[in-house]
Amino acid sequence: MQIFLYILKRILQSIPLLIIVSIISFFIIRLSPVDPLAELKLNPSVSKETLQKETERLGLDKPIIVQYGKWAKSFVQGDLGVTSNGEQVSVKLKERIPNTLLLAVIVIFLTWVVGVPLGVAAALKWKSPLDRVLTVLTSIGMAIPSFFFAVLLLIFAVKTGWFPIGGLTSSNFAEMTFGRKILDLAHHLVLPVTVLFTISLAGLQRQMRANLLDVLDSDYVKFAKAKGLSEFKVVYKHALRNAINPMITLLGFEFAGLLSGAALTEYVFQYPGLGRLILEAVLRSDINLVMASLMMGAIMLILGNLIADILLIITDPRIRVKGGAS
Repeated sequence: MQIFLYILKRILQSIPLLIIVSIISFFIIRLSPVDPLAELKLNPSVSKETLQKETERLGLDKPIIVQYGKWAKSFVQGDLGVTSNGEQVSVKLKERIPNTLLLAVIVIFLTWVVGVPLGVAAALKWKSPLDRVLTVLTSIGMAIPSFFFAVLLLIFAVKTGWFPIGGLTSSNFAEMTFGRKILDLAHHLVLPVTVLFTISLAGLQRQMRANLLDVLDSDYVKFAKAKGLSEFKVVYKHALRNAINPMITLLGFEFAGLLSGAALTEYVFQYPGLGRLILEAVLRSDINLVMASLMMGAIMLILGNLIADILLIITDPRIRVKGGAS
């Protein structure tokens, strides 16, 4: 019951945050010099009457405060409006959000499955050849820009023909059997997942290594070793449990980090995700699409943090004792 009350409290606390994010985003986009009707104005076949109707339809003839109020009312009512191309924003989001969640879940899962054991191994073998090799590799992974790495992999795919160079599925995806569809999806996901996984793995592995080294140097671990407990029990039952708690806190930020970091990666590989959608909408100054996409990103961040807090409550008895879930 306490956890449910805690979840409800966190949801209520997130409402002011969403309002602040929406206000800042809306005013920054609206005050930018980019004209949403620039393409139409450059088209000589578009009449002034058409431009006037489009201006009224988008609400560009109203004061910016009125524009925000109109958008906020429609967002609360679930009517996300239409894009500058006349498409329903809700339809565009339904197409892109599952693709972004698929990419994010795969990358986070692989990052944790690989990064945590590597961080533990590096800490236990501190200053060994294994630790030095992992340090060099993670330094390279943290230093290389995701966009540059994505371009390199794209060139590799073009030269070799081993991987698709864009999209999420093949043109004949609908005609495939279920098993072939899974393989086709996996084949298209290899390159974008590799880029985001490499960048995320470096930071997670280094953080896990540093956390475990700090815990292994603490007094209670030294005391446990002095009592004659086996190294396995000391490391995996006591030290690792405390070292991994700060990692769980970072879990919530990975969703937002992947969304921002995936935008350029999705653009390079023409992956139909939310990050690419936001980037293209910003370039067109498509206010309804940009705002809806940004709010979805903020909601993903809040959900990620909420999941991380719940996991901390479950894994760390000290938080429950202090009333963290009350």
